[in-house]
Amino acid sequence: MAKKSTDSSHEQPLLSYRKSVEIKATTDQFFVWREFLWGGIAGAFGEGMMHPVDTLKTRLQSQIIMNATQRQKSIPQMLRTVWVGDGLKGFYRGIAPGVTGSLATGATYFGFIESTKKWIEESHPSLAGHWAHFIAGAIGDTLGSFIYVPCEVIKQRMQIQGTSSSWSSFISRNSVPVKPRGDMYGYYTGMFQAGCSIWKEQGPKGLYAGYWSTLARDVPFAGLMVVFYEALKDLTDKGKKKFPQYGVNSSIEGLVLGGLAGGLSAYLTTPLDVVKTRLQVQGSTIKYKGWLDAVGQILRKEGPEGFFRGSVPRVMWYIPASALTFMAVEFLRDNFREKGNNNNSVVSNLSIERKTSSSSVREVGEN
Repeated sequence: MAKKSTDSSHEQPLLSYRKSVEIKATTDQFFVWREFLWGGIAGAFGEGMMHPVDTLKTRLQSQIIMNATQRQKSIPQMLRTVWVGDGLKGFYRGIAPGVTGSLATGATYFGFIESTKKWIEESHPSLAGHWAHFIAGAIGDTLGSFIYVPCEVIKQRMQIQGTSSSWSSFISRNSVPVKPRGDMYGYYTGMFQAGCSIWKEQGPKGLYAGYWSTLARDVPFAGLMVVFYEALKDLTDKGKKKFPQYGVNSSIEGLVLGGLAGGLSAYLTTPLDVVKTRLQVQGSTIKYKGWLDAVGQILRKEGPEGFFRGSVPRVMWYIPASALTFMAVEFLRDNFREKGNNNNSVVSNLSIERKTSSSSVREVGEN
């Protein structure tokens, strides 16, 4: 009887242990997938809210291609041009591909940051800290680029076209031939029609125009944003310890720190954004033969200030967009964390049960 009791006591902690491992594995997988979901929702939300500012930035950066003149419009002038020519609709042209691309890159960005960061810190301890944050952010953004870049090309071409009436007016005023091998592409009525049209006229190369220039912009941007955000978070945590009475919830913290990190990263990578935009909106008539050619031409014709065209609306876009994105992620994490903590408490209880049962087994054995 004693032996049978001992065997059953052995089986009970083993079953409890297996159950705890299964629950923990399922919980961890759920947390990873939730990071993808949160990132996608937050990215789409930020893009949707700030799309009009992005339209203004794209128009400012691409006007030399559209007008072929050295006389560039200022921010107020461009604002007035879009409003008079297209009205409110003009500021929201290209929002569908913009939201789609941001959803994809937001999901991969936030989905891979945590898991990649942990993997880097565990497998390469020398890269722990800011380097791990930079690499994790860069990898997450790169993976999203396969969907993001075609969406970005479609979005920007739709943004510079505005409404059909203003585009027709532009074509007739500048006597621009619109045909597959002409100087400019035809009017796009929507996201899917634009994608099919670009594919038909230019093939995959058209949809992935400026792909490497996009990575050249987004990899440092994504890496820098994570580094700045984590660094600011570390400073905030130290401040909380010194002055606990001034603590704020993580959503407000994400709003402020995300905005600062996004704005600073956006300004530093503006020259890369200018080159990328020029390459993507030039159409089938090639003005720039490649990344280096674009850099050379901008420097020769416009000087250093040419690389910072649209820097103000770019920063104006990224401060609130990043703030809203990080706030949304922190908010979702906070609101779903309680469920995760409940699951973890189940695992902890099972682990405690295992220890208790093991000690009972020892006691039976001794008796």
